[in-house]
Amino acid sequence: MTNSKQDGDLKDGQVTLSGSCLCGGITFSVSGLLPRLYQCHCSLCRKVSGSASNSAMLVQSDQFEWRSGETLISRFKRDSGFKSHFCKRCGSPMPNAFDGGMWVPAGLLEQNDQLKVAAHLYVQSKATWHEIKSSAKQYTYMPDKPLVDLLQAKNKATD
Repeated sequence: MTNSKQDGDLKDGQVTLSGSCLCGGITFSVSGLLPRLYQCHCSLCRKVSGSASNSAMLVQSDQFEWRSGETLISRFKRDSGFKSHFCKRCGSPMPNAFDGGMWVPAGLLEQNDQLKVAAHLYVQSKATWHEIKSSAKQYTYMPDKPLVDLLQAKNKATD
């Protein structure tokens, strides 16, 4: 799953962002025209993040590169299929594969000032103490349109 990328290979509007876990043992990068973020407010995502929502992006496999520490990743999977990958040293959530791509927790990215939230998912189960103050589209559950398509629809880093 490792792909080598050089910053000089990127075209206009494309970026390379570095990411790491809290202890720095696991590092990775994402490159290219990056998608918008989503925030999931379901009870499982709240539990895995320890907060009001789980903020992430979905990138294609060729946009993702592990740089170090893959052996430090532990995995947990519920019978339902919900999975969580995390650093076995510090507990930070880690990127993990989905069909054709990688799920990347937004909070792990070092340079994230260009990232914007495009969608809030499962708002019907959000924490009662949390108020969503965002102009991003809100979905009661999962949108009818595939999430990858929804987030890729506006993928310019400067939008």
